[in-house]
Amino acid sequence: MDVVTTLPRSPELTRADLDALPEDGRRHELLDGVIVMSASPNSRHQGIVGNLYLALRQACPPELRVRLTPFDVALSERTVLVPDLIVAPATDLRVPGPPSPQGLRGAPLLAIEVLSRSTRRHDLLIKHALLEEAGCPAYWVIDPGSLRSPTSLTAHELVDGSYVEVAHVTGSETWHAAQPFAVDLTPDLLIDD
Repeated sequence: MDVVTTLPRSPELTRADLDALPEDGRRHELLDGVIVMSASPNSRHQGIVGNLYLALRQACPPELRVRLTPFDVALSERTVLVPDLIVAPATDLRVPGPPSPQGLRGAPLLAIEVLSRSTRRHDLLIKHALLEEAGCPAYWVIDPGSLRSPTSLTAHELVDGSYVEVAHVTGSETWHAAQPFAVDLTPDLLIDD
């Protein structure tokens, strides 16, 4: 007789477990019931986030808001993301009650991640899938590049429930984004180091 054994599974964690963590200066996210912690980003990453925020903020229509990390996006009780930047309707950001006045309940119109060595896999695979499943209309990923590769921006938009790549620009190429609002972005101009 064959005996099949499995390893015990830990219980899935929820928003309450995430909120109970002590403040330690790190980013904590809840990805499908699992708490993931990442170190503080480096200077290049933060420069890109800051410059992208300024570009988006300048083009943002009054009914929308651009928000920087740390800013919780609660997709469910088991999934709370902290994207580098989001764009959401202003009215959605003023909803009182759980998860908190500082967070967003549900998917934003746009979520943006700037890749780093420690978060690359989560950003490209896990967050991509979770945002797609939650119905986030647009997901952009910025690769800061290196000495061997230029900075790039890849944009995905939801089409029939699945993300489709709508743009990939590198270096000095400019992308004319239309969603969630019109803005021109050039990866090289996001670098400030």
